[in-house]
Amino acid sequence: MITRQADYAVRSVLDLALRPDEQAAFSRDIAERQSIPGSFVAKILTRLARVGIVQTQRGITGGVRLSRPANEISLLEVIEAIDGPIALNLCVRGPDLCPLEENCRVHPIWDVLNIDLRQRLGRISFADLVEAEGRWTLELVGGA
Repeated sequence: MITRQADYAVRSVLDLALRPDEQAAFSRDIAERQSIPGSFVAKILTRLARVGIVQTQRGITGGVRLSRPANEISLLEVIEAIDGPIALNLCVRGPDLCPLEENCRVHPIWDVLNIDLRQRLGRISFADLVEAEGRWTLELVGGA
């Protein structure tokens, strides 16, 4: 499960991707449009700026904008900027995290599913989200 902060980050980046001509937005306006507490938006945007997903500029003519085109920013990148590497189960994060890994019949399944999830999220750009207008099917994200 992704954290609430990662969900807020996705919604914030999508809000910016929906802006015409890469127009800047104020964090308070993003918070209002996306129903996110203002204090969360400020923290999230700071983290996203640190990893180069958004850029910020202070002042009346400032605001926040995407640092790259929306088609170059993936859902995976934004989620992992906030939550760190996605893992369906702790055991897929590293070989030393589960004492049962060598004899576990479920571990290979978690590994395969985790790889699939990361690949699918990595293929979905924010431009895709803008163009899809919220209409998604399994075919759009790699099919089952």
